[in-house]
Amino acid sequence: MLTPLTDLWPLSWSIVVFLVATAVTVVCSVRLAGLGDTLADRTGWGEALFGAVLFGLVTSLSGIVMTAVSAAADQPRLAYSNAVGGIAAQTVAIVVADAFLRKVNLEHAAASLSNMLFGCLLVGLLGIALMATFSPPVTFVGLHPASVVMVAFYVGGIRLIRSRAEPMWRAVPTRDTLPDVPDEDTEGLGAHSTSRLWGQFAAVAGLVVIGGWAVARAAEGIVEHTGLSAGLVGAVFMGLVNALPETVTSIAAVRRGAVTLAIAAIVGGNCLDALNLVVGDIAYRGGSLFHAADPDELFLTSGALVMTAVLLGGLLIRQKRGWLRIGFDGILLIAVYASTVAVLAV
Repeated sequence: MLTPLTDLWPLSWSIVVFLVATAVTVVCSVRLAGLGDTLADRTGWGEALFGAVLFGLVTSLSGIVMTAVSAAADQPRLAYSNAVGGIAAQTVAIVVADAFLRKVNLEHAAASLSNMLFGCLLVGLLGIALMATFSPPVTFVGLHPASVVMVAFYVGGIRLIRSRAEPMWRAVPTRDTLPDVPDEDTEGLGAHSTSRLWGQFAAVAGLVVIGGWAVARAAEGIVEHTGLSAGLVGAVFMGLVNALPETVTSIAAVRRGAVTLAIAAIVGGNCLDALNLVVGDIAYRGGSLFHAADPDELFLTSGALVMTAVLLGGLLIRQKRGWLRIGFDGILLIAVYASTVAVLAV
């Protein structure tokens, strides 16, 4: 007899489903890179804004579903650590994408005011989440006030980024800078109608959602059957799968020459992953998700903040060549993430 989808899955099921859902996510993410690059040009939004908002939303869908499913299943630590763990893992994905850009560091080639501002937005969102954890455990209709504040902060940040008319700060263009200019797709997507491209974009998004649900259910089984902590499983296993869409699409974007999209997809996706905490707060019926966080989750949040600060430093300095050809910020990102995972595993 097949185990009902609502029951706890056996460990063998959980592992197989986890791996299959991960593979589906990778395949969908490769397709998203081409669709996102083409639609960014068709809509006139540009790679930075399109990548950080719409593209970031689609690549974050799996993480959103993971967080919601885990929180609704009374696994608040799993939900919280998945959201923040995804941010940390996705930030490291910039280093992976950088390795595919041979001539110069990715942070130099993709210099963009929008990407800088999205990084600042992420710092603010994570800071609010930490403040909520140390605030009084007050909820209204099961929702912490910080959830409303985070949504308002995000919306305000997007409006600020979109409305800048005459920015007082610009990245100095160099011969290694790859500007965001409309370019016809080389894989045949340019010949498709815009409506067809949006249809494909939505279809791939649907598959990403299904994959996210499957990973969350599989993770519950892994936690229950192995005895591993929810914080470790959420931060590392779910967090890495959560980061896969951004990682794969960023690599594909770099290979297409859409370097601004590569950075925007990760930083914008990170901002939306921070809002996953709001999704988890809504789905969790045991009180405030922020106050369900243990020291492991708070440590992970602090690590994500440090990693974002390092990334912003790399985008500001725009080192052409650095340590091991990935720049000082790439080395530091790997070191901070590895140290964070090591502490969580102890």
